[in-house]
Amino acid sequence: MTTRPAKANEQPPIIFFDGVCGLCNRFVDFLIRKDRAEEFRFSPLQGETARQVLGAPGETSMDSVVLVEGDRVFVKSTAALRIFRRLGGVWSLLWIFRWVPVPIRDGIYEWIAKNRYRLFGKKENCRIPSPEERARFLD
Repeated sequence: MTTRPAKANEQPPIIFFDGVCGLCNRFVDFLIRKDRAEEFRFSPLQGETARQVLGAPGETSMDSVVLVEGDRVFVKSTAALRIFRRLGGVWSLLWIFRWVPVPIRDGIYEWIAKNRYRLFGKKENCRIPSPEERARFLD
């Protein structure tokens, strides 16, 4: 599967992430490197775009990556798998894990999320994109 560029009338997919999480920021770095079509846009869950798109703080857990595709919102393992599928290439092979029952997938995801600061660190402030990355970040 190859990466599909967005159609002119289609909003690019937005990935919301915990801006102070070391693991989340590494995931964003990975996606920026692998998303050669520059399909994804990024925004921290702590930002204004997240409040506008996802609602008030507390309505969306900071323990989850959130993928917004058009008017559809995906969280936890489903969001991660859809992101990998959209990357294309070898990464799309991870889409096969969609057949693992959601409670099992999300159980593993939640364990990692619960321990992410201890395992991967926590930053004082949200990520500040480099000048080269700036166009891909919504706030």
